Amino acid sequence: MVNKEKVANNGKTWLEKHREKLTFGQRIADIMAFGMGSWKFIIFQTIFVIAWIGFNLLAYANRWDPYPFILLNLLFSTQAAYAAPIIMMSQNRQAERDRFQALEDYKTNIEAKKEIEELQIALARIENEKLDEIEKRLEEIIKKLSA
Repeated sequence: MVNKEKVANNGKTWLEKHREKLTFGQRIADIMAFGMGSWKFIIFQTIFVIAWIGFNLLAYANRWDPYPFILLNLLFSTQAAYAAPIIMMSQNRQAERDRFQALEDYKTNIEAKKEIEELQIALARIENEKLDEIEKRLEEIIKKLSA
């Protein structure tokens, strides 16, 4: 069915068509949401926080962010203020993509239903033709036997 779908849509699947519609900002938001939702990001951020706190606790002079690390908290607040809407934009697009996929699946199911109904009609016609043929032959046999 995918091949028929690709041919019907100029060689493109529903996912390829959906991706083509994304704007530059939407693509960036998706990339950022993907990155922030990864173990690589969590590990990097953990190392960054440990280094930040370590340098500030061990530095005898020139502590740029002494305990209770107000600057670090400000950085995290700023990161969260930007990350939340970006992630929500990506989630909204995911929901849109899911709706688009559901619609394409529905269209495919309707086409499949039509094909199945056509096959059932064709099979019923063939069955009726065969039964008519059997009936004719039985009548011929009965005529020969009664003659």
